[in-house]
Amino acid sequence: MKAMILAAGRGERMRPLTDFTPKPLLKVGGKPLIVWHLERLARAGFSEVVINHAHLGAQIEQALGNGSLWAMHIEYSPEQQALETAGGIAQALPILGDQPFLVVNGDIYTEMDFAPLAALKLMPRLAHLLMVDNPSQHPEGDFAIVEGCLCESGSPKLTFSGVGVYQPSFFAGVARGQAAKLAPLLRLAMAKQLATATHYAGVWHDIGTPERLQSLDQQLTGHAPAA
Repeated sequence: MKAMILAAGRGERMRPLTDFTPKPLLKVGGKPLIVWHLERLARAGFSEVVINHAHLGAQIEQALGNGSLWAMHIEYSPEQQALETAGGIAQALPILGDQPFLVVNGDIYTEMDFAPLAALKLMPRLAHLLMVDNPSQHPEGDFAIVEGCLCESGSPKLTFSGVGVYQPSFFAGVARGQAAKLAPLLRLAMAKQLATATHYAGVWHDIGTPERLQSLDQQLTGHAPAA
């Protein structure tokens, strides 16, 4: 199974840090956010990774190269302007191929083991999402899990982790080069019970502000207790 890391976001809320550094290259615990992902993907057996980029994308390619440092092969999917989550994935489909693939948001930190997700290459549904407990900045959550299916109604509501496995056909309605959000596609799939989900209760952080970046960095370097 191939993996894709979403790294095209501008990171407006992270300014001024992202004025000269793409958000996935911001460091926590002594290494860039995206490198934590690459290391965990490599340990989980993923050897082919696609990374999209837009804002300061050349820096990402220069920093990561072809992936040989992690014994993997990295291909890039450049975007002139960020195409949102679904649009960026649809743009990369020719590289991702015709089999299910893993997608990880580049602006999160997680200690999730990606290895079990590779078993979903035979999944019959269109999408499988990893959901997490609601963080303080998003207390209302996104979706519920009901009998293994992702649902818009139900309780408790959980937050989408930014990690999921998708069939290429999930993005069939998105034209290449067209900006498109993920949520409308998920709602269409949920209506047909074609989206499943599991709850991940381990370490996960959404790095949405400089303050959250600094807090996580302190935790990882041992300067503050883990949340």
